[in-house]
Amino acid sequence: MKTIVRIGDFITKFFTLWLVLLAIIAFLNPEPFKPAGKYVTYLLGIIMLSMGLTMKLNDFKLVLSRPKDVLYGVALRYMIMPFVGFSVAKLFGLPPALAAGLILVGCCPSGTSSNVMTFIAKGDTALSVTVSSINTVIAPIATPFLFMALAGALVPINAQAMLLDILVVVIIPVAIGISLNTFMPNYVVNIQKILPMISVIAILIINTAVVALSASKLATVALIIFAAVAMHNLTGFTLGYWMPRLLGMPPKKARAISFEIGMENAGLAVALAMAHLEPLAAIPAAVFSMWHLTSGSTLANMWSRKVGTVKDGTEDIQTGDKAL
Repeated sequence: MKTIVRIGDFITKFFTLWLVLLAIIAFLNPEPFKPAGKYVTYLLGIIMLSMGLTMKLNDFKLVLSRPKDVLYGVALRYMIMPFVGFSVAKLFGLPPALAAGLILVGCCPSGTSSNVMTFIAKGDTALSVTVSSINTVIAPIATPFLFMALAGALVPINAQAMLLDILVVVIIPVAIGISLNTFMPNYVVNIQKILPMISVIAILIINTAVVALSASKLATVALIIFAAVAMHNLTGFTLGYWMPRLLGMPPKKARAISFEIGMENAGLAVALAMAHLEPLAAIPAAVFSMWHLTSGSTLANMWSRKVGTVKDGTEDIQTGDKAL
């Protein structure tokens, strides 16, 4: 087990590097990687099960003790990114499939990577975990509804089928994982150390399959998609920090909300695009997966160095504001 854990740590540590390298290989030689596209939904289910195995019912307790903070985080999450995605797609004049794919990324909930970045940034990790959990739970309703409203004129959408897919590949695996971690913690703790490796390998396979299936068209849209994804993500981080600040939240909480808004469950967006749209529509999510880990880790490290002194449990607000 120790050897597996060490291998997993190595794979996870250089996750972004593997993501980029495999994407390049799949672009240059797509045929060997195309068959993996058939397994995207199953791979996402594995990722969601892994996520659930790291969660407990206690992750939802902040809803009762700090309902306003959680409400702000959840509401801002679904208010900002879908509409930013729609606006960026319009600004860049993206073709329908790519525009729908970018909007879909914004309509999906945040993922566990936001919790990691919040922890690194010395933000409110408990708030981040709770907001991620609630966002995931309400995704079956929020994601299809918002996507239909914003992208329904661009591509045909079956919102009911999308809702069912989210239930099957997200909610059920997460619920199983939470149940196992809550009622059988002694067994789950033995595998938790390798869960990051499992998730990373699944994400690598998913993204590589998307690149392979879209390789013939990717060369013509790569530059504009990278620009659109970068603007989408960075706008999310910026609004995700300053809107909570305007609502009176201190920097520590605002950093958590910023990561909840700027970082998406790109794997879910890929799976939904592959199932309900076309492979090209999954490209924005695949690019987002690479980009947001790089930008998120950069911002987290910057914030971790700029955190001000703590006085009576409250951060120096001026110092905390300098990061964005």
